[in-house]
Amino acid sequence: MHLGVYRFDGDPGELLDAYGRLMEGMPPGGSALHACVVRTDGITVYDTCPSEEAFRGWVSNPKLAEAFTASGLPQPTITDGPVHSLLVDGQPYGGD
Repeated sequence: MHLGVYRFDGDPGELLDAYGRLMEGMPPGGSALHACVVRTDGITVYDTCPSEEAFRGWVSNPKLAEAFTASGLPQPTITDGPVHSLLVDGQPYGGD
């Protein structure tokens, strides 16, 4: 499993509205873990892919950048890395 971290800087209220529009267009069940965290200076989205290759394909697809723009989100700063461990409700996640 691979984790992408998408940092959107700006007014959190405006970003959350745009994030809602973005998520309306995303297929359900596409990620084992997806979280949107509100910061005082923006939002950060944590999203998993099944592999690094899948992540690279996802973030390099021009349709993702187009979806950000269409929803009103700025292009994020993206970082990533392999998931070493994941707990859900205090228990190890067994999805892989």
